[in-house]
Amino acid sequence: MSTYVFSDVHGHRATLERVLMRVSPSDDDRIICLGDMIDRGPDPVGVLQLVRALPGAVALMGNHEDLMLSCIDNRDDPLASMNWAINGGASTSDGLEALDVDEANDLLNWVAELPRSAFARVGEQLFLMAHAGVRLDAPVPEVWDEEGAQAYLLAQEPEDLTWIREEFWGAEKGLAADGSGPIVIAGHTPTPYLENMAFSLDRPPVSDDGLARMVRVGEERDRWDIDCGAAGGVGFGQVLMVRLEDGEEFYEPVLEGE
Repeated sequence: MSTYVFSDVHGHRATLERVLMRVSPSDDDRIICLGDMIDRGPDPVGVLQLVRALPGAVALMGNHEDLMLSCIDNRDDPLASMNWAINGGASTSDGLEALDVDEANDLLNWVAELPRSAFARVGEQLFLMAHAGVRLDAPVPEVWDEEGAQAYLLAQEPEDLTWIREEFWGAEKGLAADGSGPIVIAGHTPTPYLENMAFSLDRPPVSDDGLARMVRVGEERDRWDIDCGAAGGVGFGQVLMVRLEDGEEFYEPVLEGE
C-alpha cells in the first residue's frame, strides 16, 4: 500500500487525470487531496466529481471551497459573492449551474462535510496535513502518536488550517526541530512565493523549465509545500502527486486548453 498526496488542482481535471494515469493507484492505496479542487481552471466541478469518486480517497477543505460555501450560504451578502468572484469562482459557479439541482446540492453537501485536516503514519514517520498549514505555537503533545496528532489538529483554528500563510512557512522552526516530530504537508501557497517568505528551502521552487515544483522548508525539511501553481495555468503550473513512502514526485504540467 502506498500513500499519495496532492493539492491545489484548481479546476484542471485533465491534468489531474494524467497524473492519476501515471501513478495508477490501486484500491488499497491511500490518496489524500489537500483542497482547492475548484476555481480558476476550466472544469472545477469535474475535479470535485473525480476526487469524490476515487476509491478510498480523503479530501480536505481548501480556502476556495470555503469561499464557495460562504458565498452560497450568504447569497444576500455582496462581500461574500465578491470574494469568491475575484478569486476565480466564475468557472465553478457556471459548472454548478449546469448540473441538475439535486446533483449540484449533493455535491455541495459533500464539500460542506469535508474535514480540514488529516494525518497519516508511513513507517516511523508521522505526517500532518492541512490545506494551508498549522499554527506552530499551538501546544504540542507529549508523544507524537496518533492520539497526539489528532489532539494537535483538533486544537487548531479552522481558519488557520485553510488560510494560514506567513506565520507557518516563515517560521524558523517547525514541529520536528529535534528530528522526532511530524512533517506537515500543505498547499495553498504556490511554492515560488516562498522564496521571499520561508526561512530555508531545500531547492529553488522553479525548475529549469520554468515550472513550479514542491519544496521542503526549514532546517529539518519538515514542512512540505506541494502547491505547484496549477492556478497559474500553462507555462507555470503543474499538478503534483507525492508518494510518502519514498518521496517520489509525479508531475504533470497544465497544458493548453485544460
